Amino acid sequence: MNYRHAFHAGNFADVIKHIILTRIICYMQNKEKGFRVLDTHAGTGLYDLSSDESHRSPEWKQGIQALMDADRSKELNALIKPYLDVIEGLNSSGTLKLYPGSPLLARKLLREQDRLTATELHPRDAIKLKAHFEGDHQVKAIELDGWQALVAHMPPKEKRGVILVDPPFEKPQEFTRMASGLFRAHKRFSTGTYALWYPIKDVAQIETFATQLYDTGIKKVLRIEFNIAKSTNPPSLHGTGMIVVNPPFTLIKELNFIFTELQPIFAPEGKGKFEIDWIYNEDEKN
Repeated sequence: MNYRHAFHAGNFADVIKHIILTRIICYMQNKEKGFRVLDTHAGTGLYDLSSDESHRSPEWKQGIQALMDADRSKELNALIKPYLDVIEGLNSSGTLKLYPGSPLLARKLLREQDRLTATELHPRDAIKLKAHFEGDHQVKAIELDGWQALVAHMPPKEKRGVILVDPPFEKPQEFTRMASGLFRAHKRFSTGTYALWYPIKDVAQIETFATQLYDTGIKKVLRIEFNIAKSTNPPSLHGTGMIVVNPPFTLIKELNFIFTELQPIFAPEGKGKFEIDWIYNEDEKN
């Protein structure tokens, strides 16, 4: 499937992905020492929800707009406040018009001692990405194949890192490339936190992916899936997933609470579900 960022900006999958990324970055900031975020498939960095792409596929209305309009609990607001603060800062008029891609979201969350490397292969998207961060000494925006960057930029000189892998799934074998890329990157930087996003469409394909991840031998691999509908035949997009290697120990508890509150917002007909489980957890094997 083709999952170019511009056509799906702000949809439920983006919201889930970005909330997870935000919780990981906030956890990393519990330590004073700086870290680096590597965004391997960064896109343009910022999306106009009034653009032609968004008008042709206005998925953001059932995503970020639904979240902003929802009657949210104080507890949920506290957990997703850093994420919401970025959204509201970009839309100071109160009308939802702009939505951040993952590199801009990450940049807005960073402290002075933290750094971001954002790579994008698509030439026009890379030009826009670089423009957003021109003159920013904390950011390197590079026109580069994300799969190459995933390995070549490991380990970061900070020795602490969050690596987001979020490909557009335009080509076949993207799941296999993700498992292989993770294996090679992890060999070079085993202590990093890796977040690998994927669309949920073909359930059998995803189970094969889970087996590939298990076979890497990586010791702490968490699978997070949020579905807004049941699977269909023929397959169609009905959920969003993320693999997190070396997740924060607080993440499972936080996401169980967050997802419980997000379910009726993104799946109001009650057909949604979420699952958070380990593909491999060394601690449970001992």
